[in-house]
Amino acid sequence: MNTTPGDARLLRILIETSRAKRGLEIGVATGYGALVMGLGFERNGGRLTSVEIDAAMVKTARANIRKLQLQPVVTVVQGDALRTIPKLAGPFDFVFIDAVKHDYLQYFRAVEPKLAARAVVVADNVIKFAAVMQDFLDAVQRDPQYQTVILQASEEKGDGMALIYKGAKG
Repeated sequence: MNTTPGDARLLRILIETSRAKRGLEIGVATGYGALVMGLGFERNGGRLTSVEIDAAMVKTARANIRKLQLQPVVTVVQGDALRTIPKLAGPFDFVFIDAVKHDYLQYFRAVEPKLAARAVVVADNVIKFAAVMQDFLDAVQRDPQYQTVILQASEEKGDGMALIYKGAKG
């Protein structure tokens, strides 16, 4: 399922206002969110790496990225995120998690050592799937190095996102 237009706009606003230059997306679907985020990274002179396990989704996302000529900015990597993230060079100052819901804590722990100070992490679907990802929500809400808020950017899907900010000393 693709990121909704309202959520994608919020992601782009977060990227542009934080001046993020190195982004990671976990779960790309057909690439709509990657395209909108890619525009923000393009404006900032940055790059987005999107990781997706499904080969058909990767093919579609890459085609969509080519249509908008964003391949210099957005790269889609096919693979299991939990195996791929450790191989990626950090640091990342923006991360968007929208993949297998019960693995959110594992994704977060995999990327956590690669987070820059003042990094922003956004995790999607945290209201409807709260029970499935309670370990993740507890971890980010209780850890003093992170400030976390859950919000709805739009009512299109009746769900929300966790916005997580890593402090400068975290």
